[in-house]
Amino acid sequence: MDLPFLLLTLLLTIMGLVMLFSASFPSANYESGDPAYYLKRQGLFALLGLAAMLAMARIDYHRLRGMTKILMYVSVFLLALVLVPGVGITQNGATRWLGKAGVLTFQPSEIAKLAIIVYFADSISKKKNLMENFKYGVRPYILILGFFAGLMLLEPHLSGTILIVGGLDKRWIIGGISGVAAVGLIYVKLVEAGIISYGADRIRMWKDPWIDALDEGYQMCQSLIAIGSGGLTGVGLGKGRQKFLYLPEEHNDFIFAVVCEELGLIGATLVMLVFALLILRGFWVALQARDRFGALLVVGVMTQISLQTFLNIAVVSGLVPATGISLPFFSYGGTALALQLFEMGIVLSVSRQIPAPRGG
Repeated sequence: MDLPFLLLTLLLTIMGLVMLFSASFPSANYESGDPAYYLKRQGLFALLGLAAMLAMARIDYHRLRGMTKILMYVSVFLLALVLVPGVGITQNGATRWLGKAGVLTFQPSEIAKLAIIVYFADSISKKKNLMENFKYGVRPYILILGFFAGLMLLEPHLSGTILIVGGLDKRWIIGGISGVAAVGLIYVKLVEAGIISYGADRIRMWKDPWIDALDEGYQMCQSLIAIGSGGLTGVGLGKGRQKFLYLPEEHNDFIFAVVCEELGLIGATLVMLVFALLILRGFWVALQARDRFGALLVVGVMTQISLQTFLNIAVVSGLVPATGISLPFFSYGGTALALQLFEMGIVLSVSRQIPAPRGG
């Protein structure tokens, strides 16, 4: 398997666990009396995810072809189950979770993202030249994405919808950027026109959080204070102040603000550099893949990771409105971390079958 990609994955996982503990111990101690509460739970899922990653890395990725329809059916069932009254778990005004609150919860959208990547990679790799035809190469995928996006918007789940729509078409990267930009722009315009009410306050606070710094704009203001407090070198690992019940979601969606405060601009840049190296190495694996199916699998996985990383950092820094999207490998969420590591296993599985270079 590709050793640089494996090492970068392990490095990000370790960095994420360290920063999660640093960001979460005040709230964990306040809520449960155990400063390591979140770390223990995340660490357990990290071990499960690493085991799944290594297992997947040793399996022939072509076996995923036989799971495409099953994954799609399961995803649709779980996304629909979230919408059943009394079944889905509601947090912060959105119903996106299944499970038992306080014990084990997960977002079906995480499974849906993986299902769409596998299904599209399988389907597109078989069609080959038919992908140039709108009827066979574009329309079916638009309909599938529209169906999944509709289910997720009913939750409502804008961030997950953006990530799913971002995987459209054979030009994954261009389609991803165009999809995110289009969905985001349309959403903002619909909110401003009063057609969609969900997220209206987020759009208003994105434009100027300081007009209501003690209520609706509180989270964004605290995030900007944390980032600004870090300066060039940071206040020191574990010494941040905003995580002491000032910054909401400090161990989840806004953990990167804690990274900026404690590690400063230099440390935050290094974290982003490691993400960039992982993403670039992943695309290198895609370019070297032995077949189109493997290449599309890797590009789909790495495009999802890159979009999620960009959107989270953009939200935390105020570049885009808050979407409730987490930072891969860093944000608290055991099932999400385990699935991300499993996806890294898919990339490693593809890398194991890269043809050896011919000797001169």
